[in-house]
Amino acid sequence: MHNKAGFFLWNLQQLSIAVPMSRTMKLYPLRFCRPATVYLSWNPKSHLFNNSNYSIQTSNRHLFRTASLFKSNSYTTQTKPISTVTAFEVDKHLCLRKLSLYSKQALISDDGVKKRSVHHETSNEDDFTKETKPTDTDNRKLFQECNSLSDVLDIFVEDPTLPSSKYFSAMWRIAKRMSDDQIRTEKQLMFNHPAFCQLCEQVMQEAMVIYFNQLVSSLYAVVKLGIPQHTLLVQTLLRVVQERINECDGKGLAILSATLEAMEPCKNVDALQAGLRILVDQQLWNIEEIFTLQTLMRCIGKDAPTSLKRKLEMKALRELDRFSVLNSQRMFEVLAAMNYRSIPLLNECSKKVIGTIHGCPLKVLINIMQSCRDLRYYNSDLFRAIADYITVTFDVWKLKQVIFLLIVFENLGFRPVHLLDTFMKKIIDEPDILSMKNITCILHICSSLNHVNSCHTQEFLKVLTSALTGYLFHISSENLLNAVCSLCLMNHFPLAPMNQLLKQDVIQELLTSGDTERNANKLDILDRCLKLDIPHYKAVEFVLPQLPSTPLPSNKKAEQVLSILLGDGYFLKHMWLPHNYQVDFEIRMDTNTNRVLPVSDLDVATSADTQRVAILCIPRSVYCLNSTHPKGFFAMKLRHLKLMGFHVILVNNWELEKLEMDDAITFLKNEIYSPRALPAADNEFNKHMLK
Repeated sequence: MHNKAGFFLWNLQQLSIAVPMSRTMKLYPLRFCRPATVYLSWNPKSHLFNNSNYSIQTSNRHLFRTASLFKSNSYTTQTKPISTVTAFEVDKHLCLRKLSLYSKQALISDDGVKKRSVHHETSNEDDFTKETKPTDTDNRKLFQECNSLSDVLDIFVEDPTLPSSKYFSAMWRIAKRMSDDQIRTEKQLMFNHPAFCQLCEQVMQEAMVIYFNQLVSSLYAVVKLGIPQHTLLVQTLLRVVQERINECDGKGLAILSATLEAMEPCKNVDALQAGLRILVDQQLWNIEEIFTLQTLMRCIGKDAPTSLKRKLEMKALRELDRFSVLNSQRMFEVLAAMNYRSIPLLNECSKKVIGTIHGCPLKVLINIMQSCRDLRYYNSDLFRAIADYITVTFDVWKLKQVIFLLIVFENLGFRPVHLLDTFMKKIIDEPDILSMKNITCILHICSSLNHVNSCHTQEFLKVLTSALTGYLFHISSENLLNAVCSLCLMNHFPLAPMNQLLKQDVIQELLTSGDTERNANKLDILDRCLKLDIPHYKAVEFVLPQLPSTPLPSNKKAEQVLSILLGDGYFLKHMWLPHNYQVDFEIRMDTNTNRVLPVSDLDVATSADTQRVAILCIPRSVYCLNSTHPKGFFAMKLRHLKLMGFHVILVNNWELEKLEMDDAITFLKNEIYSPRALPAADNEFNKHMLK
């Protein structure tokens, strides 16, 4: 006892020498952290690799004036009295990273004094580390013996021999295997447990002395368990990680990046993410694990410098030979999280996905396609392989899974013909599986992609119309508008849904509530179809608001070609037609002589001996991906232009821009004077004009 007391007094004396002054501050157990008082002065560029001595900050930047323990909509509010403690500025050498609060060793100084222990003497640092570090057996035992989060807290109260980080890690591992309802109940019990606040306080106290990987594991578990980010516990751990970020190794980088990815932006998170980017830049070429590399790529975010993104791309390309199937599948989401389109990486990963697509979960395939959409990466071979795989295994998937996949295909503009045919046959054979929400989605997909199957289309539309009619008294006005508009795009006009939609009160509701501009655009489409496709239909007249005008394309090269080929007085540009349609160029041809008429003769020309020709300069977006199949709205425009008496010539902008002027003139000459334009024209004259 005398030796113990002497040793304690000696340590107290050394501590008083190292800390000449103290400061008193108010401490709240697990209080909220005011966003305005979080640590703001940390500069990762100047402190990240600074090895000079530092002291524990005693500022109350992480403290709240209130004594509230939690304040959340789903958790009850608890309060604790304010306690006052004295915080000392401790020298760095007195703060040992490998020291646990429950280790059997006493404080050890660096001044050559002999290390003391209650049970034995040791001079080997490895032995010291081995004794203070919990074994994997202890961690497994803690995980296996507990079936709930409260069980872990009970063990913490009975025998708190492990670092506090292990208890939080065990609770997170247990929570991962629970259902959503069960984890919601278990979290409530955890927050109400009397030992929870004590465990949180111990985590904050041990933050400076435990291993760094244990520290970031604690932060990860705390965040994943749903503890509010603005609490003192989370903000303290973030701040300590900032101070100790120099100790981060490859494993720590992976855990830390996964943690930051799951957190909302705030001052401490942003500062730590900036420091992480600097660490990644410094340690990039030492990273060996592909999973760690991908986790870091996800975490650095879209705002990372382009130079860092390029370095990560080079590192990933260097490791391509070591990519597993899972790594290749995951790379799409990783690049989307970075907002960095690396064509070489995406192409190589696409090949691996195509080669190993059988057995791939549908959720993974959907994530890949969504990432391709975000990256504007359109690989028709990849999309076709996914569509063929789903078609072959169609009976395995649920209807809502296939519909969601088709929605992603529609967003990409890709038309999976065989999959859509199989899907239409499924709907025809089993119409009872349709719900109100499914009907609207299915009609939108088929109309947007303009998918017409000669064998099943009419029967398919009848089934959908019959199902839609059954929901007329339950469907909302906007959903009814969407469904009817989709049917109109497909040139199908069922009377019952249209009569219900065209009631005066329904029209008034659509034009005064919800997304009025979007509703007005759809009503405009409906109005065009009623007046052109079924002019005999007596509909209620409705006045639409003024729709915003779209900017007209220049089409300078096409205009130059027409000027050389026909002359300036033989065509009109940017013509507005009835029913709010616009064509880029219009010319008129005499059907008897097959010649282009001057603009001055248009007024005297009769409709019997003239043919109106509309020249449309179109972008790729009006077609389905890598095809010449027009999408829904453009297909409707072509149909209506023909009903108005036009022969339509399509000029692909991207192809015309590549052609030399002579080739472009030849191309348009072939289109204008081709036998397709005027079937009754003299073929000999056409041959002469094409020479």
